[in-house]
Amino acid sequence: MGSCLNSSVMELGTLLWIFFILSLLVGFALFMLYADADLTLLFYHYLNHTRDFRDKVVWITGASSGIGEYLAYELVKSGAKLALSGVNIERLTAVGERCKEISNCAAEDILLVPFQINNFEVHDECVKKVLDHFGQIDILVNNAGIAHRAKFADIDIALDRQLFSVNVFGVVNLTRRVLKHFLERKKGHIVVTSSITGKLGTPDGSAYAGSKHALHGYFECLRSEMVDENIDITLVCPGPVVSKMTKRRSTGKVEEADIKQQPTDVKMETQRCSDLMATAISCKLGECWISLHPFLLTFYIAQYFPTKFRTSVIMFIVKSYYRKSKKRLTPRNGADSH
Repeated sequence: MGSCLNSSVMELGTLLWIFFILSLLVGFALFMLYADADLTLLFYHYLNHTRDFRDKVVWITGASSGIGEYLAYELVKSGAKLALSGVNIERLTAVGERCKEISNCAAEDILLVPFQINNFEVHDECVKKVLDHFGQIDILVNNAGIAHRAKFADIDIALDRQLFSVNVFGVVNLTRRVLKHFLERKKGHIVVTSSITGKLGTPDGSAYAGSKHALHGYFECLRSEMVDENIDITLVCPGPVVSKMTKRRSTGKVEEADIKQQPTDVKMETQRCSDLMATAISCKLGECWISLHPFLLTFYIAQYFPTKFRTSVIMFIVKSYYRKSKKRLTPRNGADSH
């Protein structure tokens, strides 16, 4: 009798282990098939999807195209009042008009504040313009930026300065100006559009990745300083997204490049990215990853297997993608920050 009981227990244990392993395999398969963001963000997005930005004033930089544009649409539909900034006034105006159309908000609920993010001298003036109009700022979304593609050895130092001026110092300086207002109100929310390259290095992207890594350094330190100040920090790390910035990038020198996007490119639709980003902002998530596979998978590999997999699996995946895309890089004059 005892031996039969022991045998039954062993069989049950074996079945439980098989069930556990199969569950993990099924879960991993579903993750690979359907996940386009980190699991925490997806949990909040699908199980706690109510987003209410009524009476919230949200200032979005880089709002004239791409993620910033579509984020404006998501937030205004949830009741937000928007201050929209960018350098392309024609596009910015069109985005403002579209916001009014899709939300039926009052004209005064949309304010256009066009300026160049790395023109530090106008930051105080722009902050005053927003406060004079709305009386408050609840959320600052630092989304303005420029990208680049060039090999490390071929980059002119002027490009490093330009990228850091726009992607880092412009963002940091504007945040410091708005932070004074947040500290006075004893509340506020700072959102930063980083990138997959803010967590992982990629071929031909050293200056851009360096600027995004720098943002994490600045804002993780700020997060630690704001623990008792009721001021939240959200770092958003998108992977490749269909946007104007991916079409027009700086190359090795300070110039512009047109990159034709192909149907085979692994890029998330901008609307989907902005929809997930709006959830991350609403739920005040500290950091979120938004990307299709294989890039989302590389986030997890780098996070939990930082040594062996970082030098083998990740680089194999990333190089395979970038070898295909870099063939379509065609230099042109100029550069774009939106």
